[in-house]
Order: sequence, then C-alpha cells, then structure tokens
Amino acid sequence: MPGSETAVGLRGLRKEFGPVTAVDGIDLEVRDGEFFAMLGPSGSGKTTVLRMIAGFEPPTAGTIELGGADVTRLAPFERDVNTVFQDYALFPHMNVLANVEYGLRVKKVPKAERRERALAALRSVRLAGFESRRPAQLSGGQRQRVALARTLVNRPRVLLLDEPLGALDLKLREEMQVELKELQRAVGITFLFVTHDQEEALTMSDRVAVFDRGRIEQVGTPAEVYERPATAFVAGFVGTSNLIAGAAAEKLLGRSGTYSVRPEKLRVVPGADALAGPDERSAAGTVAEVVYAGPATRFVVDLDAGGRLIALQQNLQVSSMEVLGLRGARVRLVWQRRHEFAIT
Repeated sequence: MPGSETAVGLRGLRKEFGPVTAVDGIDLEVRDGEFFAMLGPSGSGKTTVLRMIAGFEPPTAGTIELGGADVTRLAPFERDVNTVFQDYALFPHMNVLANVEYGLRVKKVPKAERRERALAALRSVRLAGFESRRPAQLSGGQRQRVALARTLVNRPRVLLLDEPLGALDLKLREEMQVELKELQRAVGITFLFVTHDQEEALTMSDRVAVFDRGRIEQVGTPAEVYERPATAFVAGFVGTSNLIAGAAAEKLLGRSGTYSVRPEKLRVVPGADALAGPDERSAAGTVAEVVYAGPATRFVVDLDAGGRLIALQQNLQVSSMEVLGLRGARVRLVWQRRHEFAIT
C-alpha cells in the first residue's frame, strides 16, 4: 500500500520552449510506494514533466523534490531515479545479464555483488534462465522486462516509465499491465507512469493526474476520475462520457449547467413512453446508430429534448442482428439520478 511520505513533490513547475509553454505551473505530490499515472493526449506536457523529474530538462520555474530534498538543479545521475523508455534502449551486443549489470558496472560495484543483484532483479521480473540470451532473441514483452530489471537493480527510490508499453501489441500490452502492477506491489518502489491510454491508466494506477495543455485538470483515484470527472475535458478524455447541457439540461434535469453521465449507466428501454422510477431520470429519443462490438453494443440516441447520448449495453442474451434491428427505433434512456455529476 502507498505510504504517507512524499516521494515526488512538484511546486509551481513550469517549462517554456521559446514562445511555447509546455508545462504551466504544475503542483503535484506523489506518495512513497504509489503507482501514479500521468495521463493525457500528445502535447499535454506529461512527458516534459517526467523529463524534468529525471533531470533531462531544466525547468523554467518551480522546484522538484525527491524524498523531501530539492533536486531541481541536480544532474540526472545525482537523482535517486531511473527511467524506462518506450524503446527500452538495450545494448544489442550484450546478453541479458550484461545489460542488467551494466549500470552497476559503471558505478564500480564489485563483481560478486553485481552478479547477485542482477540475478535477483531477473528473478523479480520472471526472467531467470534468460541470462545468456541477446535482446534480438527475446519477445517484446521479455525485452521490456529486461529494461525493468536493469533499472530495478539500481534500487531507485522512484522509477519513471515513459509509455513503456506503447510498442507492444494489444494482447501483450494487457498482459504486461497486470505484470507491471504485480511487480510494483512486490518491490514497493514508487512508479511514475506516463501514458496516453486511458484504460491503461485506470487499470494500473493507484492515482491518476489528467493533463491538458500543460496543466493538471484533475488528480484522483481511477474511480474518482472516471465516475466523477471534474471538467468537461476529463469527462471526454477518460473513457466515453455524455454531456447534458443547455436547454437539454433544463428540460431533462430541471436545472442549468453541464452534467456528465457515463454510457454504461444508461438503460435502453424500447418505446418512448416507458416510465422511470422515483430515483431515476429518463429521456425519450430515436436510435440514430447501433454499433455492435461483440460483448457490448453502443446505441447512439438523438434526444427529443435536443442533443445526443450514447448508451452502452452488454449483450447478455441478444445477437448482433437483434440489436442492429433497433436502428431507427423509438426508445427511452433511463438512469439513476446519483450517476449524473455537474462538471465545470
């Protein structure tokens, strides 16, 4: 479980590249032993923040603390962090053991200790017996684990991961998400993980910071960020969200403002005259499109009150032909009042 001490502390962090402000006044605390994800689209500033924490980029303003110590002006090798990149950067002419030992050899760690720590690191990532192989003889997932072992062998306080799963295919990426989380729990090191993949961030992290245009839009647990998005950007970027605003909000909810309702919270009831329960709301409309996706179907519904909502329904007892037959049908969308949240 994450501790209460701060592993990484950012205060007023800012980075300018000429006239472009890549990071615009970030304040953030990452707890000791936490798996923390920085999530956002390309160009949102998350990788720049990671590079500043690693020491690869100097901040224009603000401070960076590791374990309570100010490291803002320290060189990368003076910081108790290691970084895993998307391309892994393994030495192709070295075998797995030599790759993992390399950092310790540079630090002039005695050979016996170096070998013992490298073998232990390989066991921790389930690569015992692969010591003599070259990177070209490994799968993508195995190379990723070698890169992890090479950083873990240095026993850093914080491990920085810059989209390390981005080059893997979908199935392997999903497997490695589980393995990474299990590994982080086992070693107890703070993981600071950069990704643009919403599902990846929600699956792996203890907490998530959602970035947009150099700022943090929201910080919270995966459930908080998904179920209670603080802004319209978070609602739209993290998963799929329905926004009810303007005249539609006044007609359906009886109040002005903008509100979010997740697609899986909506129930599709055939017939626009169906009634909602006392703790529910409903909206009549016409099915504009049906998207069959195997285990679930997405219904795009044009509302009589104005606007459009998307409902997600599991295919528990229906076939693709049955759900596709609802295109153009009159329906009523029903949801519980507690599943609608005001956003700014």
